[in-house]
Amino acid sequence: MHITIQLNGHSRSLDTGPGERLLNLLRRQGLLSVRDGCDGDGSCGACAVRLDGRLVNSCLLLAAQADGQRIDTVEALASHTELNPVQAAFVQAGIVQCGYCTPAMVLAIEELLERCEQPGREEIKDALSGTFCRCTGYEQVFDAVQLAVKLRQDPDHRAELAPSFRPQLRVVGKAAGKVDGPTLARGGRAFVDDYVEPGSCVLKMLRSPHAHAIVEKVAVRRALELPGVVFIGTRDNCPDVYYGQAGQGFPEPSPYDRRMFGHKVLHVGDRVAAVVAETEAIARQALELIEVDYTVLQPVLSIEQARGAGAPIVHDGEIEYVVGAPDDLDNSLATPQGGRVIYQFPIHGDPHRNLAASVSGGIGDLEQGFAEADVVIERSYYGGRVQCTPVEPHVVYTHIEDGRLVIRASTQVPWHVRRIVARILGLSENQIRVIKARTGGAFGSKQDIVLEEVAAWCTWVTGRAIHFRFDREEEFIASRTRHPMRVGVKLGARADGTLTAVYMDLHANTGPYGSHCLTVPMNACSKALPLFLCDNSGFDVHTWYSNIPPTGAYQGYGAPKGSFALQLASAELAAELGMDHLAFLEKNRVHEGSMLEILRCLGEGREGKPQRVFTCGLGPALERGAQLIDWGTPVQSEDPRVKIGKGVAIVQQGSGLPELDSANAWLTQFADGSFMLHSGGTDLGTGLDTVTVKMVAETLLLPMPAVALTAADTDVTPFDVGAYASSGTFFSGGAAQDAARKMRAILLDVAAEMLVEPPDNLQLAWPGKVVGLSGEVSYEDIARFTQTGTGRGQLTAVGKFITDKGSFPYGAHFAQVAVDTGTGQVTLQRFFALQDCGTPINPELALGQIYGGALKTIGSALYEELILDEQGRCKNANLVDYKVPMIGDLPAEFVCELVDTEDPFGPFGGKSIAEISCNGAAPAIASAIHDAAGVWMREWPFTPEKVLKALGTLRDEP
Repeated sequence: MHITIQLNGHSRSLDTGPGERLLNLLRRQGLLSVRDGCDGDGSCGACAVRLDGRLVNSCLLLAAQADGQRIDTVEALASHTELNPVQAAFVQAGIVQCGYCTPAMVLAIEELLERCEQPGREEIKDALSGTFCRCTGYEQVFDAVQLAVKLRQDPDHRAELAPSFRPQLRVVGKAAGKVDGPTLARGGRAFVDDYVEPGSCVLKMLRSPHAHAIVEKVAVRRALELPGVVFIGTRDNCPDVYYGQAGQGFPEPSPYDRRMFGHKVLHVGDRVAAVVAETEAIARQALELIEVDYTVLQPVLSIEQARGAGAPIVHDGEIEYVVGAPDDLDNSLATPQGGRVIYQFPIHGDPHRNLAASVSGGIGDLEQGFAEADVVIERSYYGGRVQCTPVEPHVVYTHIEDGRLVIRASTQVPWHVRRIVARILGLSENQIRVIKARTGGAFGSKQDIVLEEVAAWCTWVTGRAIHFRFDREEEFIASRTRHPMRVGVKLGARADGTLTAVYMDLHANTGPYGSHCLTVPMNACSKALPLFLCDNSGFDVHTWYSNIPPTGAYQGYGAPKGSFALQLASAELAAELGMDHLAFLEKNRVHEGSMLEILRCLGEGREGKPQRVFTCGLGPALERGAQLIDWGTPVQSEDPRVKIGKGVAIVQQGSGLPELDSANAWLTQFADGSFMLHSGGTDLGTGLDTVTVKMVAETLLLPMPAVALTAADTDVTPFDVGAYASSGTFFSGGAAQDAARKMRAILLDVAAEMLVEPPDNLQLAWPGKVVGLSGEVSYEDIARFTQTGTGRGQLTAVGKFITDKGSFPYGAHFAQVAVDTGTGQVTLQRFFALQDCGTPINPELALGQIYGGALKTIGSALYEELILDEQGRCKNANLVDYKVPMIGDLPAEFVCELVDTEDPFGPFGGKSIAEISCNGAAPAIASAIHDAAGVWMREWPFTPEKVLKALGTLRDEP
């Protein structure tokens, strides 16, 4: 069909096929800002365009419906050098994080401002009600819109939307906008989908309909005969290599228990066959022609089922150890179809009874500690399945270039992708290049290798370029979810509230594969126990295999569930003691100078190391939060059925992994005196690229535009472990700072030669020069001097960052809720997050990270839940039925503030900020519910049904 449209002010005559969506037509025209995050069900809004001035979702319209109409996308709003007021305001306010949904948000606000010159909070919420943003937490949008209003009137208007820190510094601690913010706000080429060349093949996966089954036969002949089918991969022709999918340091603490295609399928959605075809339609048709015979086995879905006597065994194949095999290892009952589980070193697992990993430890004497207590409580807490739900699903594009395999991936761990793919394919790492594209949200889910290796193998076998993109259902059932956990907590305290003993008994459900099966549950303990100073502390951790959708990393990495259990238990203990919860926390909390002995027992598969706390912002955070929420002052509702209460939780995280993580950076000078930073750091939208550029600009006394950046490309940037464990600012930022410090020394040395002065007489000066007693030289002078035929050559500095020191961010989260005792509905009215990240390198982005992380856990505390039926099938694998927080779900008062401390080890005093923000909402809300309604909610999400059951007004059917 032939249609004519006005596209961004230009008349276009275009051809469209039957059923083609407007979204696809626009992307074919190179309009990359129009994006698909929900498979066309209209729930995410990332595909928004303006149709005759009205904001619409282009995924819900046929292209033919646009015939004769005007269509505007975000590309029409700005040039490649200038932003329009809304785009500029979004960048300045810190709203542009991953950037995947930014163009849609910009269009929505642009449309709003054309019909309402001074919109209020409710008008803004209405305008953005159809746009899903997982990163930002939405709250800063309101400031951004007010700034946009002013910029429309005065393009030179300047506003401070975030506090500034460290007045002696120029760029560190000051809001500056993300270095990639303008590109993302314009909808420029950034994401994997934007780089797929015409003519590339499409990969689609045939997935298991059963949670647990033996694959008896996979017949692909009919599918291979279909014209346009290039290749089909199955268990019969894939590499016979077992590997782990967790992107963690080598040797991995996670077992190698995944074959690309197994002889058993271990969850609904597990891989059965991969079809590579010329088009998506052909690939989908081929999937229908593949014949599979299964012998269906009983699934194991819960922790209780997995550890029960006579439970079906998920991994019933051979168990191997690279080192440290136990003397009693017994493979006599292993089955051929069960495959293998290979441990790099012992993590105390026993797959033949569904135990993936276990660990125990502690300090002091628990028995003596409980004996000394005047009050002892013992409780059990549970957190279920929640999904990371990045707006951009997992996606990869693979091709051959000059005989080498190139993988462009939306990943957190490009170097781990290269290492793991090389091992599977039997290649050396120098035959593989991994390029980290911009990620449209990750939150831990893209720390694992869940599709990259399949596309890479198929490209290596066929020589064809391949685009492999999860649909939204696959994202739910085949990527990664948070580990379900059941946490027993036993606490003992004297009558005055002093803790005498703390014990956590944690059981986690790792699902079918053991990605992070040791480290996530351990993190639930290591980020919870050190918050309380108690001489007698201990833990037991057991992680169990099952047949639920795969689990893995999710922002907070186990800490949200450990924090929920221990923080809520502390509230329960305070109540038993008749003590104010805030006073209890203040009495027992960690503080500056504390030695965290418990960390000795909490290493990543090896003995840990106790750490001293050098900076801790908990004191001012608790004081400020109590002031904001009017702690101790009851609030009454006008409706007698509605009860209002307040709650608090203290939280902690780390800043990377001392003696495990490492980061590197190179800094090179150009002929005009500007610089290129080559950083291994992986920015996920968090602002890490801006952090690393600021490290160089601040150290060398340069404006930020004088530092260009190339990051996370395994061919042209140095090694970095990746974006996980809250390591970005501390490690990648530290490496950039180290490179800049070394460049500073080189510049001073060269300037001394040029000025004929000792280096000790010289110092750097703004903007980009070296000043001595006899004169000065600019960085451009230095560059031209060194790059001539008689000079020392182009200046390059190599930086790295490793450490044995831990730096811990802290925070206090406060919640006020209203509980409708008639319906069980919990409404979050007020939420305050006060967090210490040392020096906030990017204050506006740091606040955005807190808002986004807090809102994620508000959602999972109140309504987010992946629901499975009795056969392990997901019943809500889409963004319509799986409830995520939208802008209309914000509490009426939502405030995040930065608590100022200066870390002695982090770059310019910085610590991490993002992950910790996920740890406080669930326990704060649960304790607020108790304060309001007198019931303890020990299982999240706190749905109305669970609240009514706790109140005793709703009972299960007999």
